Amino acid sequence: MDFEFSDEQQQLRDAVQRWVDKGFGFERRHALAKAGGFTRPVLAELNELGLAGLVVPETHGGMGFGPVDAMVVMEELGRGLVNAPYAQAALVAPTLLSAAPAEVQMAWLPKIAAGEALVVLAHQERHSRYALNRVATRAVAVGAGWHLSGTKVVVPAGDEADAFVVPARLAGAEDDEAGIGLFLVERGAAGVAVRGYPTQDGARAADLRLAEAPATLLLHDGLALLEQAADVGIAAACAEGVGLMDRLLAITVDYMQQRKQFDVPIASFQALRHRVADVKMQLELGRSMSYYASLKLGEPQAERRRALAQAKVQLGQSMRFVGQQCIQLHGGIGVTDEYVASHYFKRLTVLETTFGDTLHHLGEVSARMTDEAGVFA
Repeated sequence: MDFEFSDEQQQLRDAVQRWVDKGFGFERRHALAKAGGFTRPVLAELNELGLAGLVVPETHGGMGFGPVDAMVVMEELGRGLVNAPYAQAALVAPTLLSAAPAEVQMAWLPKIAAGEALVVLAHQERHSRYALNRVATRAVAVGAGWHLSGTKVVVPAGDEADAFVVPARLAGAEDDEAGIGLFLVERGAAGVAVRGYPTQDGARAADLRLAEAPATLLLHDGLALLEQAADVGIAAACAEGVGLMDRLLAITVDYMQQRKQFDVPIASFQALRHRVADVKMQLELGRSMSYYASLKLGEPQAERRRALAQAKVQLGQSMRFVGQQCIQLHGGIGVTDEYVASHYFKRLTVLETTFGDTLHHLGEVSARMTDEAGVFA
């Protein structure tokens, strides 16, 4: 199989890499995190590169690129430790709006492609435990419209967003797979309350409380589309994780070549070299499964869901191993807030829980296994 990137994809990678090197050093990232993690200006700079419309169809002002292009961008953003809700804004939101009524697409997709609107998915609830079908938020028809009531938690960049895509129950019990609709709720609407807070990795999230908030229906039977959007988010998290691990390993090797014990660099110690080799192996396992995840996004639902769960399991294991080993190879300095490695470790830790942690996806893989299922199925 050919894993070479096209000239256009390489140019895309180079453009993001140049922006990171020029405009997003660790000092800026650290200052943003200490100021509370507000990153809408960073997102605006990415939009100036044309990245906001990466996967938005050309008919709505975007570039209409595919999953591999998105993977290339996310790897470089991870390598640069870029603190911005790019995946939510430019990858997940357009996926959710792809099945919306034509007038809703015309109203929002051009704004997303132009970087004028930040729309994020608000799906997690306190008792959902990563299960996308466990939805307690209720939708009630009122005249020609809808009102939503419920609470969503840990909404990425929730207090910076302009609107939210919210799963809400139209009918059935709390964990039924049927009866889940997708709705668009504008942040300034009546009955919408947002409580923002910084997250452990220096970004922001918010709890969203809806009290008979007016909403626009996007799709009546929305679970399948919600799962597809979650898979897009998982693939993005996997790619970002690869970039993070790649850079953290490079930082660690550089440190080992400078740090001396017994008047020699610790990089010369055989036991530590073996540990670095193990780290490299986990990184490459994660990279191959990230490729696998992105390439499987266009497959039928059952195959796609199993593949993305498999990828998230491997990336979760790789991110934990690489992060812990690299911090240990640094020693005490590795956990200090002033040192860059600690921030890579924090971001890897948060990514491990994004769209479901390793244990959750291990259960997903187990539930979806068949006699012929496997990584290469």
